[in-house]
Amino acid sequence: MTPPSAHRRNIGTWLRGWYQTDYQNVGGEHGERFPLRSWRHWIDYDNAVYLVYLGFWFMQPYLDRAPIKEWLWLFLALALFLPLFLTAHRAPPRFRWVGAVGLFLLGLVYVPVNQSACGIFIYVGVAIAEVSESANTVVTLLLLECGVIMAECLLFHLTVWVWSIGIGFSLLFGMNQFRMKQKRRGDAKLRMAHEEIEQLAKTAERERIARDMHDVLGHSLSVIVLKSELAGRLLAMQPARAALEIAEIEATARQALAEVRKTITGYRSEGFASELTRAAQVLETAGIRLNKPAKAPYLTPRHEATLSLVLREAVTNIVRHAGASECSIELSTKRDSTQLVIADDGRGDIRQEGNGLRGMRERVAELGGSLSLESTRGTRLQIELPQMTGNAEVGEP
Repeated sequence: MTPPSAHRRNIGTWLRGWYQTDYQNVGGEHGERFPLRSWRHWIDYDNAVYLVYLGFWFMQPYLDRAPIKEWLWLFLALALFLPLFLTAHRAPPRFRWVGAVGLFLLGLVYVPVNQSACGIFIYVGVAIAEVSESANTVVTLLLLECGVIMAECLLFHLTVWVWSIGIGFSLLFGMNQFRMKQKRRGDAKLRMAHEEIEQLAKTAERERIARDMHDVLGHSLSVIVLKSELAGRLLAMQPARAALEIAEIEATARQALAEVRKTITGYRSEGFASELTRAAQVLETAGIRLNKPAKAPYLTPRHEATLSLVLREAVTNIVRHAGASECSIELSTKRDSTQLVIADDGRGDIRQEGNGLRGMRERVAELGGSLSLESTRGTRLQIELPQMTGNAEVGEP
């Protein structure tokens, strides 16, 4: 017969594994994955910043010069509130309802004692948005919360201030939190789609290069192998014939090298046009309108490679961070410079350059160009590269 202690250990192990697996399969709201025991998992700035409104809880006890007992009740309520708040927002999804229900019960018990703490119902409304992904479920729970708040106000004769804040702001902030949650989920799906498109594009490009290299070099290398074997056999018996075969091998090798260079040049000449098409697809997937040139002007290979990478990084930043609805791409060449301008109508306000912008700046600087960024109303990225002389391209394959 299995001892009771073994049963308790088995149940505890199962619950702990169930709890941790649920979190690991879901991850954080912004894609971060910190261990459950890490403080970085539980302290989330987006939600924790609203804890500043707990200061209102002190108004009534302070103004009424409440006795020590009421202050003790206040600190006890705060001590219960904080873990319930963290559970409602940062626990694995299947446990968040515990935090939401706990906050609601705490509000029902404590608000009649301290009406200045009625803001707890707003926290409940926001927590309800974390309980379910269904809009119908969230709206039903919010309306149920409002109904119970109204009943309590009538039962305990609470002030209009309590039920107006408890009902009005709970609905407002609860639905806003649900909308933001849906937006984050959509952004996560968009990032996954963007990464999938990028991976498919890389795979297709590798396959195209492999096919082209096979077509360009397969026949030439086969001819070189056959003629080399023939020249080796003829070298002792017919040296003149062997010399002729060796000359043909040299000619075939030079022709193959020219074809390889021509193929690589073709890749480069199509680089920016292909990147522009890819950018249009990615922005369309993100629901962002794109104004772009109908046809890209001629670019030198080095300009094209650099501007293609800059365009890719800029489009990635717009999709992930800008929150834009429209984007424009302008490319122009002058007698002494090439200019690329990428602008969007997003949130802007870029205060610190990340790795992407630093990488752009370094690539542009390698060609002696300049990069300027304006981020007040939307973002405007301007890259200017000096035109290169013929000597500048020496060494290019």
